Amino acid sequence: MISINIFTKNNFMMFQKLKTEVTAIIKSAKLKDQKLTLICELLKSNVLHYDWVGFYFRNGQKNELVLGPYAGNPTEHNTIPFGKGICGQVALSNQNFVAPDVKAQDNYIACSLTVKSEIVIPIFVNGKNIGQIDIDSNTLNPFTKADEVFLEFVCTKVAYIL
Repeated sequence: MISINIFTKNNFMMFQKLKTEVTAIIKSAKLKDQKLTLICELLKSNVLHYDWVGFYFRNGQKNELVLGPYAGNPTEHNTIPFGKGICGQVALSNQNFVAPDVKAQDNYIACSLTVKSEIVIPIFVNGKNIGQIDIDSNTLNPFTKADEVFLEFVCTKVAYIL
């Protein structure tokens, strides 16, 4: 029980520090894609269970997402139709999606054989879902409510630059 409390406190402190750094990136970097890339790299390098961090955005008026800046291994999923995979489901539902075990998802698109879990949080601009942050983890069931709240914060900050 003590280790869980220490872990929770450490995660809270880590996410608080990362919030400050995300805010600084939003304010300091010049170009939108540069800001998004720096955020991806920051999250991937500082959160041990974030093995791939990327942004997908709606492709104009088409019902598909296109890959934006990311940090991690390259993916062949540069375009994802709405409804397909976890990202495509979030594009339709407008709600967070946490997959503790991607193998349990009927509609999962495998990006890598090492991915065991995924979290996707939508980004809203003027009430409209225009994209999302997608995190893959090679750890089974690592995402907590703290991850979800932190990533909602990131998406809110990112919405300011879109």
